[in-house]
This record gives sequence, structure tokens and C-alpha cells, in this order.
Amino acid sequence: MSIAQNVAAIRARMDAAARAAGRDPAEILLCAATKMNDADRIREAVAAGVDCCGENRVQELTAKQPLGAYEGRPVHFIGRLQTNKVNKVVGKVELIQSVDRTELLEAVNRAALRLGLRQQILLEVNIGAEPQKGGFSPGQTLELAAGMAAYPGLFLRGLMAIPPVSEKKGDNCKYFAKMRNLYIDIADKKYDNVSMVCLSMGMSDDFEDAISEGSTMIRVGTAIFGARPYQLKTT
Repeated sequence: MSIAQNVAAIRARMDAAARAAGRDPAEILLCAATKMNDADRIREAVAAGVDCCGENRVQELTAKQPLGAYEGRPVHFIGRLQTNKVNKVVGKVELIQSVDRTELLEAVNRAALRLGLRQQILLEVNIGAEPQKGGFSPGQTLELAAGMAAYPGLFLRGLMAIPPVSEKKGDNCKYFAKMRNLYIDIADKKYDNVSMVCLSMGMSDDFEDAISEGSTMIRVGTAIFGARPYQLKTT
């Protein structure tokens, strides 16, 4: 199937999952996870109607952005970001979804202040408490959200999570439900520098479960572009 056909099929599944959960499908955005896909393939996904593009790697973002790969759609950063590469991302993307540690939070804030802007971010939550993964605990997330006024270069727009690898459909619903409850808890508090509009969770294998539990954005790569890896082109 073509990229356009894949996007149409995903949209149909998103619609069905949303309606089964009593939700409006228009509430849920489709982020194309574009890692290891060249500019031409990304442009195909944009033309097919994805809502935004998400890059995992700084070197891919900086190579593909000048080529107009994401033109017509916002670009997000969704991968692990090293503090020494913050300056290549802040101000270059609409949203950094993967702020997963205090050191990075502070580095992004400093970079944004130097540029005279407010960088929109999500806090990444290690909802499965997996030692090999980055991300804040739910308790740390609550504390950081309450203290966002101390980061004038940032604007917290929501939360992101990658739950444990699931054995079968439905296994991750408990993690998605915990994320929804955390998201709602923070949204209800009306903190400064916080406007909770994005709960980013769900990928190719589990996005229907994520939608059933309240996701407002799914990040899909393989189901759009096919199995990785691809040879990245720069032209």
C-alpha cells in the first residue's frame, strides 16, 4: 500500500476507536514519526493529511528541514534530546515532546530565553517505571507542573508517554488510563505557564487502546511508512 493509503487506513481506525469510546475523532491528531524517512516520503505523508511530523534525531531534523520536508505541517521533536544539541532544536520545532529530565528542562529554558521565545514542551512520563527508560515519575511530573512558573522560557502543553512493550492488545490500557488521570489532574490545577492540550500516547501497535483511554495525539511511524530502516537521503 502507498503512504496515502496507509494514512487513510489509520484515519479510519482512529475514527472507529474514537467513536467506540464516545469521543469526537476530530479531538485526536495524527503525528507521523518520520525517523529514517527521506524528505520525499515525508512530503507524501504531509500530502496525505497527517497533522504534524515528529523527528527522533537532531541530525535528521537539521538535514531535512532545509529541504522543506515538513512544509505545510508543524514539526515536533519526539526523541531523546541531548543537552549539547538543544540549540539545534529550540525555536526550530513547534513542540518538544520528549522533555524527560530536569537537566534537559533547564537547558531548553536557557536556550529559549537566549532566543527571546517560549518553547512549547511536553513532559515525558515513565509511566511503567522502567529503569532503562528516561522520563519523570508521576509524582515528579506533578511537582514540575506546579513549578513551571520558574521556567519563563517554556510553556507546558501536556504530557507524553511510551508504555512498556505489550504482549497483546489491551495490555497497555492501564498505563494509558494512569496517564489520562495525571493529565486531567494537572489540567484542573490551572498552573502558570501550563495549558494542557496534548496527551501524546499510542503508536503503531497500540494507538487504538490509547485513543480509548483519552489520547489526543498518536505517534505513528511503521504503520504509515512501513518497516524501518530506510536509507536517509539528503536530496
